[in-house]
Amino acid sequence: MKTLVIVIHPDAENSIINKRWMEELNKHPKQYHIHQLHAIYPDEKIDVVAEQKLIEQYDKIVFQFPFYWFNCPPLLKKWLDEVFTYGWAYGSKSGYKVSGKKIALAMSIGIDEEEYAANGKYKYTIKELTRNFELTFEYIKADYQPFFAYYGLEQDSSEEWIEKSVTQYIDFMNNL
Repeated sequence: MKTLVIVIHPDAENSIINKRWMEELNKHPKQYHIHQLHAIYPDEKIDVVAEQKLIEQYDKIVFQFPFYWFNCPPLLKKWLDEVFTYGWAYGSKSGYKVSGKKIALAMSIGIDEEEYAANGKYKYTIKELTRNFELTFEYIKADYQPFFAYYGLEQDSSEEWIEKSVTQYIDFMNNL
């Protein structure tokens, strides 16, 4: 079954890593369906029913986004708040439509990984900074998978470094 890749990037066309990841996924249309939230909802008015129907069609869902300000882009938070509704995602006998679905995060991170450590500049690991996602997905009974993070764009944006990210990202997606 195909994997739904929900891309949340406010400027995907000018992205370096996320754009390249999408290009690679587009080479495999039988495996991946890319759903770009900013392109579909430039006004951020989310069609909740359409999004819920889309989610119901897939057993594997990946949220792909740049990690900045120690979090996700605001449209992802808004999407989660509006789409994961009571009675659909949780809280009733008819809820839990996401139950058992594999869900993962795929993040591009500008800073080097060692900066995200107890003894690093930012004091916390990415695992610690993404616990809110883990808890959210556990709450709706999804099968939360380990995340993918590619670090260091601010230090190296060479073609070689970018292509290395593609290989690792596709390996992650294939092993989900």
